[in-house]
Amino acid sequence: MDNWDDYRFILALDRAGTVRGAALQLGVTHSTVSRRLAVINRRYARPVMERIAGGYQKTEFGNRLIKAAEQMEAINFSADRQHRAAETELSGPITLSIPDVLGQYLLLDDLTKFCATYPDIELSIQSSYQFADLDRSEADVVVRGTNKPPEHFVGRRLFPYALSFYCKSDYFEQTRPENYQWITGLPASQPGDWIADSPYPDVPIGLMSDDISFHYQAAVAGHGMIRTACYICDPDPRLIRVPNAMPPIPVADLWVLTHPDLRETPRIKLLMRFLVSALKSRKNLVEGRLNPDRSSPS
Repeated sequence: MDNWDDYRFILALDRAGTVRGAALQLGVTHSTVSRRLAVINRRYARPVMERIAGGYQKTEFGNRLIKAAEQMEAINFSADRQHRAAETELSGPITLSIPDVLGQYLLLDDLTKFCATYPDIELSIQSSYQFADLDRSEADVVVRGTNKPPEHFVGRRLFPYALSFYCKSDYFEQTRPENYQWITGLPASQPGDWIADSPYPDVPIGLMSDDISFHYQAAVAGHGMIRTACYICDPDPRLIRVPNAMPPIPVADLWVLTHPDLRETPRIKLLMRFLVSALKSRKNLVEGRLNPDRSSPS
């Protein structure tokens, strides 16, 4: 194929598996994808993708084209990174990928300050718990809590964030023991041993949600006990750590990372230094060492 758009179309269709999914990836209509696939198949007088139940799959011939397309795509992403890496001004766009709770409860003021201090840098925040693919330029900088970041990313390893058990300050005064409950993730992320290791191992699970902010707000409203990051709950006087709980448990190290191609780009270095400094200034909070002296009847 001599048209990069053709490669983009078959890559999207291969990755999505359906015309509709490919159309969503490409930002076009599904009829456009169908027409382009028909043109490509006619051009080669053989099918590149073939219909199966529920979608499409690549043919043996199509697989060879897709491997070539992946190589072209990688070269395209690399060229884009090299172009951005060569920029020397403290201006231009940066995409920061960060879990929404880190952005909301730990770094919101700092990120606002960064934007005010460096108005020529266009900072976009991508909220996600998944590692952004820096090779595909999904982000320029990532902040994550993990014990195993991608090996070729570069940056700074900081310190672990810690978890503890929390509830509303008057939860045990206002709630009958038979109505105690835990607020947890969805069944797909059911707690392992942590409820068994809590001060209330026999209390049932009540509300379930995949949203950490939901857990926090539900605890503030007095709907149950939660296990979550110390940096979320310790600053809130409406919450206490559940009495008789074990000390905060370190979970995973915080990392500030970028792609090797971007490590010397001035605006990227600036943001990374800023984030490292902001996180280090909150080390005791993140590690669960700043629990206010708030207690509840046992």
